[in-house]
Amino acid sequence: MNGEVYLKSMRNQFLYYKTLGEKAMDQLEPEQLFTTYNTDTNSIATIVKHLSGNMLSRWTNFLAEDGEKPWRDRDSEFEQDIIVDREGLMEKWEKGWSCLFEALDPLRPEQLSDIVYIRNEGHTVMEAINRQLAHYCYHVGQIIYASKLLKHDDWTSLSVPKNSSKSYNAAKFSEERTIRNFTEEELKRLK
Repeated sequence: MNGEVYLKSMRNQFLYYKTLGEKAMDQLEPEQLFTTYNTDTNSIATIVKHLSGNMLSRWTNFLAEDGEKPWRDRDSEFEQDIIVDREGLMEKWEKGWSCLFEALDPLRPEQLSDIVYIRNEGHTVMEAINRQLAHYCYHVGQIIYASKLLKHDDWTSLSVPKNSSKSYNAAKFSEERTIRNFTEEELKRLK
């Protein structure tokens, strides 16, 4: 795969999962963002705080500094704090994602084999991007699952709804075969 295609694909993937998280949170009442099921689970707000903290640490000075910044206090990301409303939470969400895109967008294909460090472990830029994508997908999945539980039967599906696979597949297979990243179509659908 050529580097330009990879970087465009990764940007679309990150944007896709950002959008999924937002669409899930948009379905909730503000107080539901702060709901936990027991003392061993995290609220959606806590997951957002952790994602934002991770993004700020990993993507600030991405090519020049270790991705685990000395100023990051990871443990505090899992504590309740001054974020008490949807607006404050979404500010934190946007701040993390903005940092990610500001670091990702200027990358050039020839930099994909450069070495960056996360907790003193060397990764190629490509490996570091893949690592972060997997981490963010994991947590966005938690946000979606928690949102579905909180909404009960009032959930609007973000993917192929239950019992709709046959019609979805029939529509897909009726189209001309093409090569494209699935996120391009999905991002249009989610708007």
